[in-house]
Amino acid sequence: MNDTPACPHSATTPESAPELFTWEFASDPYPAYAWLREHRPVHRTALPSGVEAWLVTRYGDARQALADARLSKNPANHAESPHARGKTGIPGERKAELMTHLLNIDPPDHTRLRRLVSKAFTPRRVAEFAPRVQELTDRLIDGFIEEGKADLIHDFAFPLPIYAICDLLGVPREDQDDFRDWAGMMIRHGGGPRGGVARSVKKMRGYLAELIHRKRENPGDDLISGLIRASDHGEHLTENEAAAMAFILLFAGFETTVNLIGNGTYALLRHPEQRAALQASLDAGESALLATGLEELLRFDGPVEMATWRYATEPLTLGGEEIAAGDPVLVVLAAADRDPDRFTDPDTLDLARSDNQHLGYGHGIHYCLGAPLARLEGQTALATLLRRLPDLRLAEEPADLRWRGGLIMRGLRTLPVEFEPGNRSEKSDTLSTL
Repeated sequence: MNDTPACPHSATTPESAPELFTWEFASDPYPAYAWLREHRPVHRTALPSGVEAWLVTRYGDARQALADARLSKNPANHAESPHARGKTGIPGERKAELMTHLLNIDPPDHTRLRRLVSKAFTPRRVAEFAPRVQELTDRLIDGFIEEGKADLIHDFAFPLPIYAICDLLGVPREDQDDFRDWAGMMIRHGGGPRGGVARSVKKMRGYLAELIHRKRENPGDDLISGLIRASDHGEHLTENEAAAMAFILLFAGFETTVNLIGNGTYALLRHPEQRAALQASLDAGESALLATGLEELLRFDGPVEMATWRYATEPLTLGGEEIAAGDPVLVVLAAADRDPDRFTDPDTLDLARSDNQHLGYGHGIHYCLGAPLARLEGQTALATLLRRLPDLRLAEEPADLRWRGGLIMRGLRTLPVEFEPGNRSEKSDTLSTL
């Protein structure tokens, strides 16, 4: 994140786009996105890294772009120099030989790798994982409930998905704190110098290579062991592919859920009437409002601001603009999901919203593979917070909160809260009746 305007003018007139990628923009990007939707729905701009890309902000154009086979996920299709290509994607993944994952490849390789991993995210497997998610949720709340205050990002939203995805991958419990440290480095440096993230990626790559060797000798009932078994049975999964798959599942599977829980809790605290309705529904043992509510929180202020990078493989027209072959395209999910041409009263939080085909999990062949797990974690986290901390409130003014600078993700740095101190509990039945 920097304070350099993407355009030479800052006045929001039809002739001049609003200033993007400032700290003020990070706090509330929605007015700028509304302007772009109306005046420049497909807008070419310079990003903080210096790379130029097209921003797609209308729902219809966004949905088209997400499913357009002419927009490749492979960074090799970027028309810029190799140096510029290094400024796209996840810092450090190229040097660590972690490029061959689902966010960087196209069919047929994408189809093959996605098929291998999809077995871990079936409704049955996710349902089997629910007790572990509830156990983690309660354990984390137990860690601060007697204090009467907490930072819900550091103490709750961040560690929950880290430990959950580590369990799913098969990372031994005694090693999971290392993953928490590396993931923390990724979040802390996500909008700043890429070196901190790259160092964490390098450490993670070394660990994953070692873990893959261990799992090959002693496989278990986990995702990494499943990838190894598939490779041994002729699926032609290389060690680099296995490591890259494990890496991207961790990377994509934790920060999105951190932001989903953080942004969602913050939105509920800022909209007390919606929070009260959800709390009453949960108290009555109902699940419908929790389910629609989570989808609405994803739409209203979702964890992923922009879909990951795409590159035009041939000239194409999008939203009336001519996109050249090799141009990067970024679909702005946060803008599309507040498009008034698609959503009634898009700037209003309505947990009961039924017509809610948001793009928070993407669209097309790259639709988020881990969406069922993210839904489970989000619903469990919010329901348990509301049950165990019914008087939860912000401990700072909203204007004093800071959002992490970055391009793809959207999330709070901290979320200080206060509540009446409560008691630790060994087991929660929050979702047992839902």
